[in-house]
Amino acid sequence: MSGRSGWVSSSILLLPAAAFFVAFALGPMAAAVYISFLDWDGVSVPGWAGLGNWVRAFTDSVTLHSLFLTVQVMVLSWLIQTPVSLLLGVFLAGYQRYRALLGAFYFLPLLFSAVAIGLIWSSSMLSADGALNTFLRSVGLGFLAQDWLGNPDLALYAVIAVIAWQFIPFHTLLYQAGARQIPPVLYEAARIDGAGTLQQFFYITLPQLKYTVVTSTVLILTGSLTYFDVIYVMTGGGPGFATRVLPLHMYITAFQNAEIGYGSAIAVILAVAGIALSLVLIRITGFGRMESQAEGL
Repeated sequence: MSGRSGWVSSSILLLPAAAFFVAFALGPMAAAVYISFLDWDGVSVPGWAGLGNWVRAFTDSVTLHSLFLTVQVMVLSWLIQTPVSLLLGVFLAGYQRYRALLGAFYFLPLLFSAVAIGLIWSSSMLSADGALNTFLRSVGLGFLAQDWLGNPDLALYAVIAVIAWQFIPFHTLLYQAGARQIPPVLYEAARIDGAGTLQQFFYITLPQLKYTVVTSTVLILTGSLTYFDVIYVMTGGGPGFATRVLPLHMYITAFQNAEIGYGSAIAVILAVAGIALSLVLIRITGFGRMESQAEGL
């Protein structure tokens, strides 16, 4: 009886969270799936489109281009944010006062909203007469000055750099917390055995941060599927379609072009891709079977 009563009590306690999940996650997802089969502009009476929106989603050149840009953002974001965040996090894990002071500056981007970041970088830093080009001209490198957001070949990379600047502090915090959990006895034993700083980093720090790397990677890759606000503020998807990633393409399609059904199909693709990506990463990294790395210490 006690086991059954405990199960009932646990179920009751889970009800609020389950209801919240159904109302704000499963419910909207089910609605999006249904709407994706409709031909609807959001105002008039919807008509049945069948698989038309889905066929279009996988054949439309603009959508496929947006998908390619999204993959680019995912890969480049990981390649930039992971090593920088890892090194900064390990560096700031030290308890010296000057590291704490530097950390206060590193974490400043966490205090700004995405809209503020987009406006600051697009209007003051990366514009034709912005701070970056002014600096380049002042040090005799004026030939490197570019219209960073107006050049279709550079706009996406400029946006990715701003996104990295925005999110590196968050991932730095993850690595800093993880590095501070590493038992000091491991480093002491390594130093006694004659291991240098680099050897300690590659043979102690990195292995001990394995699950932190996995967590950060999942957040970066799945987060790349939701980048919208900064890109919308900075470029609006332009010039042309140069920065029109899939989340932004979904918004423009559904709300600016009034193609709610087609936009819903894109939204479902994004959601399924994010869930599948998370499951695959957890599966191949063994994150779901996570065990203590300090066992036996």
